[in-house]
Amino acid sequence: MINLLPPDVKASYHYAHRNVGLVRWVIGCAFGLVGVVVISTAGLVYIHQSRQPLQQDITHTEASLQAQKLDATQQQVQDISNSLKLAVQVLSKEVLFSKLLQQLATVTPPNTVLSDLTINQAQNTVTITALTTDYTAATQLQVNLSDPNNKIFSHADLVNIVCSSGTSSSSGDARYPCTATINALFTTNNPFLLMNDQGGTQ
Repeated sequence: MINLLPPDVKASYHYAHRNVGLVRWVIGCAFGLVGVVVISTAGLVYIHQSRQPLQQDITHTEASLQAQKLDATQQQVQDISNSLKLAVQVLSKEVLFSKLLQQLATVTPPNTVLSDLTINQAQNTVTITALTTDYTAATQLQVNLSDPNNKIFSHADLVNIVCSSGTSSSSGDARYPCTATINALFTTNNPFLLMNDQGGTQ
């Protein structure tokens, strides 16, 4: 077939075909770009939606860890506080025997000797057993121990007085035929407990 079209027309047809091809490529690329944008947007939306639950889980986990650390710290503080309270309670009832015995010696009547001393630190009391020459000496010891000026006991109760004749006394010493038993309660601020002692030494 012989193409009798003029060269200009033939060139125009040729460029028209090429333009149609280019337009098709441009449209295809545009659709591709739109597809990429749509896919990217969908991916970003999905990532954002997925991140929210993860962020909530992270926040919840951090809050839980902080709460656990706070509880553990509070428990440690409470344990330390309890230990300190126990130490204070023990020290507050620790008797300074050397000072106590010296003070007891000063308030003991001439006709009396102390034979036994039993301290109940839990109740802050002391049981004193003394040998005396007679009832008068025993009651005088009870009066002296009860005297608030001595700063030893808040009160002292005479439990009993047992007197024997001759050498049949429980002490085996005829000079002290009577045995007196006295229960006494320490004063609150007496200087014979370790926590109340200003010097801190026996």
